[in-house]
Amino acid sequence: MSPASSASDERGLAGAGATGGAAVAHEPLPGAHQGRAHFQQQLQALELQALGGLDLIVEQLDRVLEALEHQDVELAQMVIADDDRVDGRYLEVHQGVLSLLARQAPVAGDLRLVAALLHVIMRIERMGDQCVNICKLLPLSGHEPPTRPEILALLLRMGEIARSEVSQAKRSFEDRDVGLAEDLVRQDQEVNQIQREIFRKAIEAGDDVDIREWAMHMAIVARCLERIGDNAVDVGEQTAFVVTGLFREFSDSSRVSPI
Repeated sequence: MSPASSASDERGLAGAGATGGAAVAHEPLPGAHQGRAHFQQQLQALELQALGGLDLIVEQLDRVLEALEHQDVELAQMVIADDDRVDGRYLEVHQGVLSLLARQAPVAGDLRLVAALLHVIMRIERMGDQCVNICKLLPLSGHEPPTRPEILALLLRMGEIARSEVSQAKRSFEDRDVGLAEDLVRQDQEVNQIQREIFRKAIEAGDDVDIREWAMHMAIVARCLERIGDNAVDVGEQTAFVVTGLFREFSDSSRVSPI
């Protein structure tokens, strides 16, 4: 064999080895696709669980508003007892997320979603606590307290908007709709305005001690409803984070609106 033929053969073998090595390097590990699919299924299930918690809040709010409208102490006690469902959902999702992180290493969009779910379920738990706080206030003025219809009407309107915010926050997260999430600020501004109006009316409730006491309790109820709205906006902010990868507040909470 000539030196030229020998050199050509060696180059051919080297080229074949390099090509073969590259092919081996790009082969997926056995079971990688199945593991990825299983991870996606678990993540989707956790998201459904978390967003289902917002449905629980809507149910709680419906009963809270009915209890407020009729000053129904018995119904308020039912809301308090049913908060265990919200707490249970928080624990399920929180532990599920931690378990997923321990077994997987999510990156990019998946990691953002995992982080957002932890925030969302925390907001849900806090909304449930605010529902409980409202119901704990109702018995303080007695079973048939003197009321002010104008304050009660404002509270019910405030509660309806807060309920709408919770439902819209869920839709925005499900659909990854940043525009819908940002629209929550518009509703929340109305909630804040009504809260300030209730506070003013509570101050001007009159000289009757029982009415003043009831009005002060209702001012605290308004604050609880306002916090539910704020938490719904927080869920919307997590929607924007999942979509864009950047966290930003939709409004500057450090600014105090004029009363």
